[in-house]
Amino acid sequence: MLEHVNLSLVNWARAQFALTAMYHWLFVPLTLGLTFLCAFFETIYVKTGKEEWKALTRFWMKLFGINFAIGVATGIILEFEFGTNWANYSWMVGDIFGAPLAIEGIVAFFLEATFFAVMFFGWNRVSKDFHLFSTWMVAIGSNLSALWILVANGWMQYPTGMVFNPDTARFEMHNFFDVILSPYAISKFTHATTSGFALSSLFVIAVSSWYLARRRHVLMARRSIAVASVFGLLASLLLGLTGDEAAFMDGKHQPMKLAAMEGLWDGANNAPVVALGIVNGMKKPGDFHEPFVYSLKIPGLLSILANRQPGSFVPGINDLVFGNQERGITGAEQKIEMGRRAAKSLAAYKNAKKAGDIQKASAALDEFNKYRNYFGYGFLKAPEDAVPPVSITFYSFHMMVAVGTGMILIFLLYLFTTARGTVEQATWLYPFGVLFFFLAYMAGEAGWVVAEVGRQPWAIQGLLPVSIARTDIAPDNVKLTFFMFLATFTLLLIAEVKIMLKQIQIGPEEVK
Repeated sequence: MLEHVNLSLVNWARAQFALTAMYHWLFVPLTLGLTFLCAFFETIYVKTGKEEWKALTRFWMKLFGINFAIGVATGIILEFEFGTNWANYSWMVGDIFGAPLAIEGIVAFFLEATFFAVMFFGWNRVSKDFHLFSTWMVAIGSNLSALWILVANGWMQYPTGMVFNPDTARFEMHNFFDVILSPYAISKFTHATTSGFALSSLFVIAVSSWYLARRRHVLMARRSIAVASVFGLLASLLLGLTGDEAAFMDGKHQPMKLAAMEGLWDGANNAPVVALGIVNGMKKPGDFHEPFVYSLKIPGLLSILANRQPGSFVPGINDLVFGNQERGITGAEQKIEMGRRAAKSLAAYKNAKKAGDIQKASAALDEFNKYRNYFGYGFLKAPEDAVPPVSITFYSFHMMVAVGTGMILIFLLYLFTTARGTVEQATWLYPFGVLFFFLAYMAGEAGWVVAEVGRQPWAIQGLLPVSIARTDIAPDNVKLTFFMFLATFTLLLIAEVKIMLKQIQIGPEEVK
């Protein structure tokens, strides 16, 4: 069923989307967290009336504005790519996927934009309370934008609230609330936003540490660190909890992803978590190679994380590829066969209906409904195609977890030294604050690698492979735009960094 698929086109389209998404995520998390930090700072200013807090707020607000303006460009391009490179996907699921994106544009983005001008240009033109209200509305609007986008992504990970129309070969919205209240949507939103809050807090801490190291704007830096360390600590703790929930959701609905995250090839009771490991890149489904060159494991922990039940069975990659009759697991091998039956019966239904043979059409439709849940598997060539890149998924996941754990310690250290009044003397801590800001960016990108690479080969989990979701265009067109976007995004990133550094060098306004 894949004879006419140009894999070069598919791979270039995937590369372009990954490029755009990863550049976009350089700007988004800083937007999500800085908006709330600005709202916190301004709330303190309004409550205390101290001009130092106003100057502090305006400084961080400028940095937020620079980041926000450049981040919008990559987000718009990302949405257009669904139509240019993934036309089959847009055709098959546009009724569902388009709804949250439309709401994001109509409600969240306009809410954000309405108050954006007041927040930046309304100082001394509107009342303090209304300006503060506008700042909070921008913070809420920014995160509502993320909500609707992550609802759309959550649906791709766990399709629900829809029905398949055999006459049009399209998925159609059946229950809007099932889509927006999907456990995957909620999990994606809470995990992505808390990661943005933690990263933004590290940004404030890193810049403030730079000021303290140079004995500049000391009062502003101390106050910024005090607020950011509290916000960052709470966010990083929530980040761990939401990450645990995300892993639990993967165990229920994307067990292949979870197996790849932990390099688990053979299912086991009391399954371990790999704390450290070097993956054996030669390992393939069904062979006798060892999964790891080296590994340090914590016995039984994966069973608890995946099932909330000590000693329980966690399926491995081989179980999910070849099946495990004893455990009642249907493997990709069997699913592919059922998927091909579904595709065959759907074609028979269309032909019979076109010919006016109602009885034959009804029988073919009954046959299709029997196997429709496996329809997407019929487009895979071999059972092994259902396995994502294990090494990339494993290392990305473990780097994300390691950095997330380290962030908690960094926030605790900054909070402790701030509470004791010794943060100005703790110069040994500043390099770690700056380092973890960059590590947090790497961990955020790694999280998206886990989410998207870990569910390959699917554009829609279990229903539509990436190879079928593409647009039928010449690969050279996608190559050209790939390098155009690479150059444009890189220039935008360089521009942002230069403007940010210049503004940081200037620093906040001095209070007279």
